[in-house]
Order: sequence, then structure tokens, then C-alpha cells
Amino acid sequence: MIKKLSASIREYKRQSILAPILITAEVGFDVLIPFLMSYIIDIGIKNENIKNVWIIGGLLLLCTIFALFCGIQSGVMAAEASAGFAKNLRKDMYYSIQDYSFKNIDKYSSASLITRLTTDVTNVQNSYQMIIRMLVRSPMIMIFAFLMSVKINAKLSLVFLGAMLFLGISLYIIIKIAYPIFMKIFRMYDDLNRVVQENLRGIRVVKSYVREEEEINKFSATLNNIFEKFIGVEKIIAFNSPIMLFTIYSCTLLFSWFGAKLIVSNELTTGELVSFIAYTMQILMGLMMLSMAFVMIVISRASAERIVEVLEEQSDIKNNSNPIYEITNGDIEFENISFKYKSKSEKLCLDSINISIKSGETVGIVGGTGSGKSTLVQLITRLYDVDSGNVKVGGIDVRKYDIHTLRNEVAIVLQKNTLFSGTIKENLRWGNPNATDEELINACKLACAHEFIENFPDGYDTYIEEGGTNVSGGQRQRICIARAILKTPKILILDDSTSAVDTKTDASIREAFANYIPNTTKIIIAQRIASVEQADKIIVMESGKIQAIGTHDELINSSDIYKEVYLSQAKGGDENDAA
Repeated sequence: MIKKLSASIREYKRQSILAPILITAEVGFDVLIPFLMSYIIDIGIKNENIKNVWIIGGLLLLCTIFALFCGIQSGVMAAEASAGFAKNLRKDMYYSIQDYSFKNIDKYSSASLITRLTTDVTNVQNSYQMIIRMLVRSPMIMIFAFLMSVKINAKLSLVFLGAMLFLGISLYIIIKIAYPIFMKIFRMYDDLNRVVQENLRGIRVVKSYVREEEEINKFSATLNNIFEKFIGVEKIIAFNSPIMLFTIYSCTLLFSWFGAKLIVSNELTTGELVSFIAYTMQILMGLMMLSMAFVMIVISRASAERIVEVLEEQSDIKNNSNPIYEITNGDIEFENISFKYKSKSEKLCLDSINISIKSGETVGIVGGTGSGKSTLVQLITRLYDVDSGNVKVGGIDVRKYDIHTLRNEVAIVLQKNTLFSGTIKENLRWGNPNATDEELINACKLACAHEFIENFPDGYDTYIEEGGTNVSGGQRQRICIARAILKTPKILILDDSTSAVDTKTDASIREAFANYIPNTTKIIIAQRIASVEQADKIIVMESGKIQAIGTHDELINSSDIYKEVYLSQAKGGDENDAA
């Protein structure tokens, strides 16, 4: 885990190394101060030697200035190192997520990934800063101060060993109990993010069904669970403070008691006792900082493990060792395809699928919910890989192509259309970053989007809110179709992406496809028979299997499912017309 995380330090190694070095220098000057104080008392003040007082006092001032300088510089270096480490960590996680296949993404919820990118990274950042500061400063000051105390009086310094042993056992018990609770708390943060995301995405539905109170109760219940767990673990962590204070006061009393006796017996001078008590406070303060650092490490350990999970997750879809970078045509073949989303699942989502599609053909796919229509087309672009069989594009297995080449030649408008915050032009150029304004307009005309875009006050420079919330469902679908057309793909897949447009616009889009991109293979998944009626062939799916393949006229005579759907829609259309 440490090796995986440390790889994200990269260009901040210099700051990460300099911070501990400067802290070590600061500690060295800090430890000299009590030693010099004992000289002032025993040689200067006791002997009434003012010259020595001034000389040693000057050295004390210099030590203080150097310690302050080193402390400030180490703080700056540690802050830069930890902030840079967190930046790289988020970048590395984000890059890893971009390479995930849909199967990898399905493994984690989006709420969990957001928590890991934000809260978990912040915890690790704070912990890293403590590690290169407190976790260096505390042991160093304890070692240096202990060595100086041994030099002053070896017997008296044995009290430190007892204090360290007592604190070490106490900290171990606290960490052992607290760590599993923190793991549960971070999983609860995932739930909290999920509740917030669902509410914000579905706020219109929430208001339409007047479910605000229920949503507030759901959010409050999740918050209360986190609150109760945090209170519980904080009660455990809180024992750290009284244990530390008990140790500090006990050591101070013991040193004062035994030190006074040693002074009376002339085994210890007053100055040495003063410096000894100063070293006591330094050692015990070091122990306190060390315990604080360990508490932070306990919290961040849970976060670090969750981060490493994301970084180590390997995409199950990888490039071929010697990939092909050119797709010659839009031929598609499904050869005895079988697929299921989870390896442990007994039921296949797709079972024994065999289809042959020629380049330039228009193919319709119809079927009930859960029949496997969307799953089938996602195999073409390797959003998922088949469990058995072969998917071929241009006569070659899709697994032999370079992934980016394959996906650039296949444009897919998914069921859930997504627009990103930015202008309409910026959204359209996702399809082709170098597209001219004329090409944008032409693609929008083919998708029947040009007219309504022109009616916007800012036209193609109209700003689209996150998710496209300031345009209608039909408008969003048409912009997404135009974006796909701009890729000039060899294969265009419309996954129920005209469901929100009227039948007249739907027909106009299909006509534009036939006239302007005749060589592009077009796959149209639709619930409306009218959307696929003119297709070269129509595939009827049921429960992950192909129930029938043929033209509209052929299926009316050969497929009961297709005929039933067609008649029900035709009847509905007649009733609407009559109305």
C-alpha cells in the first residue's frame, strides 16, 4: 500500500525530503536550549559570572532564531509536499477511473468513488503532512532529549522508559479498537453521498411527488448513523488526552521528587534539574504529538486502503499487445455470443447470439425491457467484453483493435443522454474537436436540432447547464445525435435515443441518415415500431435471445411478439387520430 501511494509523490520528493531534514535541525537547536540554560544557572548565575550569562544567553538567542527559521521552512515544505501529493493522488485515481470498463465501474458506486477522491484523499493528505513533520519531529526530539537526560543523570532518565512503555501500550489498544469503526464510517460517507446525488438528480421527481419530507428523513437517518459512529469512536480516541496528561504530570512529579533528593545529596545541580524538567516536557510533548499523529494515521489508514483499491483496480478490457489501428468498413458480426454481467450469475444476459450486418445497412432492434438490446450494442465498442463467442467489426474481432481506434469509429448515443456544462458548440465538438461551424450546423440539421438551436437567444453559444437541465428531453437527444454524427463514424448506434422526439421529427432524422450517411452502418434500438419499420432488417429480442430477424413485412407474418407490439401501437395511433 505504501509503495503504491508513494508513487504519487513524484515531483514533490524534494520538499518531502527537505521537510524532515529541516525539522531535524530545528529539533537539534531546541534540545540545545535546556542544556545552555543549565550552564547559565550553574556557571553564570550561581557563580555571579555576568559575562558567561551574556555569552550563553547570546547562544540561546541564536539557537532560538535558527530553530524558528528551520521550523517555518519545514512547515512550508511539508505543506507543499502534502498538497502536491494530494493533487497527484487525485489525478492518478481519476486517470485510473477513466480506464475502467463498465464492469469495473459497476463494482464501485459513483458516490463511493467521489468520497474516495475527496474525503479520503484529504485524510491521507493531512496524514502525510503529519508523517513528514510530527512523525519525524517527535521521535527525533524524544531521542535527542533522552540522550541529553541520560548524559545529565542516567538513573533519573529511566522514568522515561516506563512512560514510553505505558503510552505505547495505551496507543496500541486505542488504535486496535478505533480502526474498524473508521472503516464503517467511511462506508457510511459513501451512503451519504449516494443519498445527496440521488436527491439532486431527481429533484424534479421529488417535488412532483411531494416527497421532500421523506428525502429529508432519509438524509437525516444517514447523518445520524454517521454522527453516532463518530461519537462512539471519538470517545475511544478521547482517552488519548487524559492518558497523555496523566503521564506528563506523573513524570513531572517523579522528577521533582527524585531530583530534589539528588540535589540534596549533591548528585544533581539545580541547573541540571531545570534542564532535566525541560527535557521531560520536550519528551512528553513529543509523545503527545506522536499520539496525535498516530490517531490521524488510524483515520487515514482506512482512507488509504480505499484509495489503493481504486488505483490497483485493473480494467478487464485491455488493448491487444499488437493492436490494429484501422477499421476498413462497418460490417458487424456476432458469432455465438454469450454474456453475463457478473461471473457468479447463473443467468445469461445474452445467449447464443448470431447476427450478420453489412456495412451501410440500417438495422432495427426491438424487444421488451431487459431483453438485452442495450447490452448487445455495448459489446461492439467493448464497453463490455463477451464471455464466449466473437464480435467482429470489419471482419476482425473487436479485441484485436486498438480501443481508442474502435471507439472513434463507432458513435453511440446511449439511452441516458448526457450533456456537459458548457456551450452547445463545446458539447457538439465532443464528436469532433476540429469541426468547423459549418460542420456543426450540418450535423445539427441532420439531427433536426438546428432550428430550435437558432431560436435560442445565443444560438450555438447557448450555455448548457450540467446534465442539460435547461433544454428539453427531445432537444437533448437531438444534440447528442448531432454530436455522434460529427464523428463521421463507420457505425452509428442509437439506443432508444429518439424516444423523447415526436414521430415526425423521428422520421425526418431517419430520412436524413439514409440520404446523407448511406455508407454508415446504423443500428437503431427503439420501442416504437415506426422508428425501425423502414430498416433493412429488424431483430426481435426476448430474454437475451433472438426471437426473430427479418424485414417489417416478414416479421408481421413470422413473429407473434413483433406483430403484437405493432398492432398495439397501430391501434393506439388510430385511437389518438380518432381523438
